[in-house]
Amino acid sequence: MLDKLWLFLNSPTVINGLQALLFVSIGFVLARQVSRAAEKLISKNFSRHHAALFKRLIYWLILALFSASALHQLGFSLGVLLGAAGVLSVAIGFASQTSASNLISGLFLIGEQPFQVGDVIKVGNTTGEVLSIDLLSVKLRTFDNLFVRLPNESLIKSEVTNLTRFPIRRFDILLGVAYKENISKVRQVLFSVAENNPLCLDEPAPAFLFTGFGDSALNLQFSVWSTSENFRALRNSLQEEIKLAFEAENIEIPYPQRTVYLSAEGMTPMQFTSGTASSEAKSGRS
Repeated sequence: MLDKLWLFLNSPTVINGLQALLFVSIGFVLARQVSRAAEKLISKNFSRHHAALFKRLIYWLILALFSASALHQLGFSLGVLLGAAGVLSVAIGFASQTSASNLISGLFLIGEQPFQVGDVIKVGNTTGEVLSIDLLSVKLRTFDNLFVRLPNESLIKSEVTNLTRFPIRRFDILLGVAYKENISKVRQVLFSVAENNPLCLDEPAPAFLFTGFGDSALNLQFSVWSTSENFRALRNSLQEEIKLAFEAENIEIPYPQRTVYLSAEGMTPMQFTSGTASSEAKSGRS
């Protein structure tokens, strides 16, 4: 019994199988260690996204080499395996043209670098922080804590706005004041509000622009700058402070209104019922 067990353990099949298992085990350990070391080294000179991408690439490359060695140890011909892999790749390529398009688009995104991990981008009606940039898709986390997956192909074809690419942003406030108001006073109040708001930057300085005469108001634009991380807080606080300052200075923000003049001569009395106007004089209908 022991002799048969000894002969079985010393058979070429078992020895080759153990060697193949050893190759795969060493490959797993080595791929993990080398990829982690490469990520730390690459992250010193490149972005986190590039470091993570190279980490995955190195990991799977090393694992593939050791797996191929293990298969060769088991007696498989590498030429046959490569040929089968080529045929399988062509078949998969025809069956998944969308995935191939996303893959190619992902390579363009990696080369162009319109955004990086941690940036806040806007694509269509979706705005969120970039969590990862993969070969097939980009993952976002929206401000209401939703997970969004965007295919790379859609990003290549769409307009992408990077909201945090630059360290500062400008906030434009469009407002209107009544025609009776003094423009110089309004300008002074707006600059005073910006000066007292700690989120407004002194440089670039705030800008005031009289854009034109509206139907019911004098149209104005007031622009201030803030750091990108403080933009949302500034947008909320500044508008509230302007409203309070206008109320304190009795500056009127008018609402649209229209004056209609009716001639008294030959006017037919009108009766409004349920939102529609109807004439009381029905003689014309008979």
